[in-house]
Amino acid sequence: MLETRNLDKSFGSIHVTRDVSLKLERGERRVILGPNGAGKTTLFNLLVGELTPDSGDILLAGEDVTALPVALRSRRGLSRSYQKNTLFDGLTVEENLGLAAAVKAGHATRLWSDSLTRPEVRDTVAEVAEQVRLMPYLHARVSEISYGVRRQLEVGVALATRPLVLLMDEPTSGVGPEMSRGFHDLLNDLPRDLTMLIIEHDMDLAFDVADTITVLNYGEVVFDGLPQEARGSKLLSDIYLGSWEDA
Repeated sequence: MLETRNLDKSFGSIHVTRDVSLKLERGERRVILGPNGAGKTTLFNLLVGELTPDSGDILLAGEDVTALPVALRSRRGLSRSYQKNTLFDGLTVEENLGLAAAVKAGHATRLWSDSLTRPEVRDTVAEVAEQVRLMPYLHARVSEISYGVRRQLEVGVALATRPLVLLMDEPTSGVGPEMSRGFHDLLNDLPRDLTMLIIEHDMDLAFDVADTITVLNYGEVVFDGLPQEARGSKLLSDIYLGSWEDA
């Protein structure tokens, strides 16, 4: 469903990704781990088209999308939630979801409020709000909701575009333990045919949701395998990720 082949990116003399090759099958949930500066977010920026690789290829559902801009990749089914909130604070939760759904459906216009009345848009909003547990907050302005609920909304906005592949950059960043546990349940409840690639530092979440784990260090893939294999890797425990005993 999503594949990278020998993906390289440098900024001057700094080599940020080195020969990164990954292949995600339909419905796979892969977590990317690694220390700060390992190239994880840069990899996401390459995947969605915010950066252009120096060499290598990116394929989505078998189509080479390496040269496509962000908007066209999104229309092909690649969606992303960010580490920092990228929401419209002055709009309601429902309106934020509706705008994403309207853009995907091709109904977004300058009179965006008209787009939100379309049945297919409203159906998408209701379905996604249920999936990410936002029904109690639909009519609240984003400026009025908690940081944790904003994180849920970020995922919801991405889902409203009906992606084939969902990229999530540290979905539990900045939330407390209770909200983090809620995110575990939320992600596990998403449709199993949705392919997900997740950057995460929360070891509990990583091992809870991952079918496979990839570890980057200095832009290189140093591990790619099953969660139980990652737990038993002395290389990862000692050099990159610290103790796994409490993970």
